[in-house]
Amino acid sequence: MQELYKNKKHNNSEDEIDILELFHVLIQGRWIIISLTSLVSIIGVVYSLYLPNIYESKALLVPVDSSSSISGALQNYSGLAGLAGISLPSANPKSNSIKAIETIGSLSFFENNLMPQIFLPDLMAVKSWNFNTKTLTYDDSIYNENSSTWVRDSSYQAKQKPSAQESFAVFKSKHLNISEDKLNGFITLKIRHQSPFLAKKWAELIVEEVNSFYRKKDKSESERAVIYLNQQISKTSLSEIKQVIAELLQQETQKLTLIESNKSYVFEYIDPPAVMEKKLEPQRSTICILFALLGGMLSILIVLIKHYVDREKASLA
Repeated sequence: MQELYKNKKHNNSEDEIDILELFHVLIQGRWIIISLTSLVSIIGVVYSLYLPNIYESKALLVPVDSSSSISGALQNYSGLAGLAGISLPSANPKSNSIKAIETIGSLSFFENNLMPQIFLPDLMAVKSWNFNTKTLTYDDSIYNENSSTWVRDSSYQAKQKPSAQESFAVFKSKHLNISEDKLNGFITLKIRHQSPFLAKKWAELIVEEVNSFYRKKDKSESERAVIYLNQQISKTSLSEIKQVIAELLQQETQKLTLIESNKSYVFEYIDPPAVMEKKLEPQRSTICILFALLGGMLSILIVLIKHYVDREKASLA
């Protein structure tokens, strides 16, 4: 029992000696720790200053209420259409809003609806944003602003002028963020860019284009339905069927009127996008602190490794 107590006391003494030795080693290597931590901290400051400011414009959207939408206009007549052997296209706004979220994140929507209205260098060649002059500077190695030509190196996969697929990949990964709150159905659309004005402009463009996309789509379907109903009414001789088709034609005409007059066809704003005064990122103070911590831990590790390597060499000598 006494021997066990002595061993335990001896181990505690060794632990205490190790801690004291460790503290002594760190004191001896303090200039290495201070120098390396300072160097890494300076690198962190330079790196944080090199990063451009990113602004985020956010729009809070809500699907257009079904009670005021065109789908309600045809709901009471869907049974009559079935009796007449006619199938009319659905225009459920809730369904449209769900599909619209996926549409916004699709290549085809970007290529056909957004890309023609976006100045491509603003997406693919921005170097910096001057907040005072409200102007963008472009990377000369990618785009020559004076001659309005693309000058970047081209390869098999990356052409001199960015393709729709390459531009879409950049747009989706660096600029676009869209999400839906499952509890209340609200949709949050966020656009990030070095220019707060472009962030707002692109957010508005997306909402406008997705509303226009589904408005045109439903208008085309309704016009086809009118043509079809006119064909059917001329083919039948039964007065009951003609009456049903006439009522359906009346509703389709009303539907077309609502489509033309309804600007917020799929989404309407709860909170529209704005030109933000404060940047979203980078958080320069956080970056500097992280670099300082990294430098401190790295310098301590180097001092300890150096000490134990020197001690090992001394013991082998």
